[in-house]
Formats: sequence, C-alpha cells, structure tokens
Amino acid sequence: MRNWICTIAIFGFGVLYAQKDGIAVYLEKYNKNTVPYMYANTLQKKIMHYVLLDAREEKEYLVSKIGNASFVGHRKFRFKNVVEVLPTNKKDTIVVYCSIGVRSEQVAEKLLKKGYTNVFNLYGGIFHWKNQGKTVLDTANMPTNKVHAYDKVWGKLLRKGEKIYE
Repeated sequence: MRNWICTIAIFGFGVLYAQKDGIAVYLEKYNKNTVPYMYANTLQKKIMHYVLLDAREEKEYLVSKIGNASFVGHRKFRFKNVVEVLPTNKKDTIVVYCSIGVRSEQVAEKLLKKGYTNVFNLYGGIFHWKNQGKTVLDTANMPTNKVHAYDKVWGKLLRKGEKIYE
C-alpha cells in the first residue's frame, strides 16, 4: 500500500511538473511581466488590424515570420531605424514577438517608454504560434514549415515545424 501511495505521489508530481514545463517555465524565469501578453488565438483573429513587430535577429526573421510582421531586431533595436514601421497613432495596437517572448518583452518595454500605450508581447512567441499549428511565412510571404530555432537548447521548445539553426 505504501509503495502505491509513493508511486502515485511521485507520478502526480511529475504530471504537475510537466504541465509547468516548457515555454511557461522560461517566461517565468526570464520575463518581468512588464508588458501584457497577447495570445495566439486572439492575435490570429485580428492580425490584419495590428502592427506586428519581429524582435528576433535578422537571420531568424529571414527563415520565417508571422503574418505581415516587420523586422525590428533586438540587439540593434533603435527607434530611428524602425520609425517607418511604427504607427503614427501611439494608441494603435502593437504586438511584438521573438522566439518565445523574452527579447520581445524588452523591445516592447522600450515602446512603452516612448509613449505607445497599446503594446503587447506575444505569449510564447513564434514557437508557441507554430506549436499551435498556426501559419508562418517565408520571405516571399508564402506558407512555410521552417522556423529558426535559435539554438539546440531553445529549439527543444519548438515542437512543430522544421527547425533551422543556420
């Protein structure tokens, strides 16, 4: 009887841990929650009404992107370089994404500091988007199965699609 209880307790803990594994664990660890999340299903419904910004590096963006996203980068993000893709009305909805939502939170924070008031971080980034079975586009705006997986560690979070590392 005791062995069964221990087995159930260990198995039960494993199930609870597995539910908290993956993207959510990394977001809790690395994000400060200073920017509200937008979720994939919400974005998909109104994607054409939002300004979508890709905060990954250029080599990632050139593999695939979400919808009509504009590349703004992360390390070299500067307002003077992206002003043409930002809305003139600072109340327009802006959704920023990266691989899972860490770099995009940092870019979104900069937008908030510049006075943009309706800025969101895409929960789970392009990885979660693709894991949900949603479409990504190549540079010719054609659907593709390829997603830049950043590196082998982060790439484990991308469960659907073809992982690209170059």
